[in-house]
Amino acid sequence: MKNIVAIVGCGRIAQVHLHAMEKIEGLRVKYACDLIEEKALKAKNEYSFVENAITDYNVALNDPEVQAVWVLTPNYAHYTVTMDALRAGKHVFCEKPITVNYALSCEMAEEASKRGLMLNIGVCNRYHASVEKLAEMNKEGKFGNIYHVYCSFRNCRSIPGLGGAFTTKSQSGGGVLIDWGVHFLDLILYVLGGAKLENLTCDAYNEIAKDMKTYKHKSEMWASETSDIENGTNDVDDFISGYVRTDKASISFNGAWAQNLEKNEMFVDFLGDKGGARLSYGKQFTFFDGETLETTESDHEIPNMFRKEDIAFLESCENGIKTKSNIANVLETAKLLDYLYRSADIRKEVQC
Repeated sequence: MKNIVAIVGCGRIAQVHLHAMEKIEGLRVKYACDLIEEKALKAKNEYSFVENAITDYNVALNDPEVQAVWVLTPNYAHYTVTMDALRAGKHVFCEKPITVNYALSCEMAEEASKRGLMLNIGVCNRYHASVEKLAEMNKEGKFGNIYHVYCSFRNCRSIPGLGGAFTTKSQSGGGVLIDWGVHFLDLILYVLGGAKLENLTCDAYNEIAKDMKTYKHKSEMWASETSDIENGTNDVDDFISGYVRTDKASISFNGAWAQNLEKNEMFVDFLGDKGGARLSYGKQFTFFDGETLETTESDHEIPNMFRKEDIAFLESCENGIKTKSNIANVLETAKLLDYLYRSADIRKEVQC
């Protein structure tokens, strides 16, 4: 197994991956890199398998011992760091979203293919036990024909890092859709078995924090250290709604970073002609059998999905076999996000 790697970006998502990597036998993180040296040093000091803290990722790219790189930076840097790593001959794990738009995502896929390197994307829900079981149940015909999927990713007053990279479109590529929606829509396409887009329509809103200085958040602001309410930007969607037609099923959704309802509504409904299921996001699911009229609550172990995806990536680097999170299998999700934003911009249906 390829076990000498580097991490570029030592923020919150890096902490998630480092925690997941702790129990991967033989893994060496030779470099933890961040432009802010304190963040890189924090990773080195907190995890014994992290060997060096650096601020220039080219040090890692120029090291022949480093076989793979985790790109865990803000969205806008995914493209540049990933392309540099691929050109340096390194396999790459890049967090979601692939990058800020579909065209650049395709360039990344082409570069990896041209160089014969693995490029996996952090669509962690493909490794969540509940999602894996639902995908298998669909293959087995338990749902019959899944004709529609509805999902909700809505919360109350929870805009992350207001005024910083999360809410600056030039850096993030979008708001709640690209931040939360990518997970929900990607797992739906995965469970459906590689659905291809046909046409869609979408509306996007930026309503709750138009005046950042008067915005009130419900609980501790996620990524508050990146917030810049005094001088920053908020030009992304805090509410999104859409309808998508694919070759397998239609999909409808509503997403909110900051609805004025004290609700946390995170679920996906799969509606088939023989059965249906509601997945509580990140948890278990309920299945209703239309033939027996019985409801079954799932009750299975849920291993760490980040550890599973990290191991799958390392194994693919070793054996050359593309996994379900390889960029080639995730491009349709990137295309979906891009076309939804395109529809919202022109306020018309878009053909895919």
